[in-house]
Amino acid sequence: MGIIRYIRESYEELRANVTWPSWAEGQNLMVVVAVFSIIFSLAIWGVDTGFQKLISLYFDLIG
Repeated sequence: MGIIRYIRESYEELRANVTWPSWAEGQNLMVVVAVFSIIFSLAIWGVDTGFQKLISLYFDLIG
């Protein structure tokens, strides 16, 4: 019975106490998340490429 009570209380909490963003605000936030994700992935790609070149250079020198 504990899981049923938990689900019922969780649903009530979402319905009564959570403030949901408007549709326009949700779209704006989605754009911010998408732009940040693209920038972050480009940064990781740059660091990965740099490390790959350094490691290749290192193994070329000792090999």
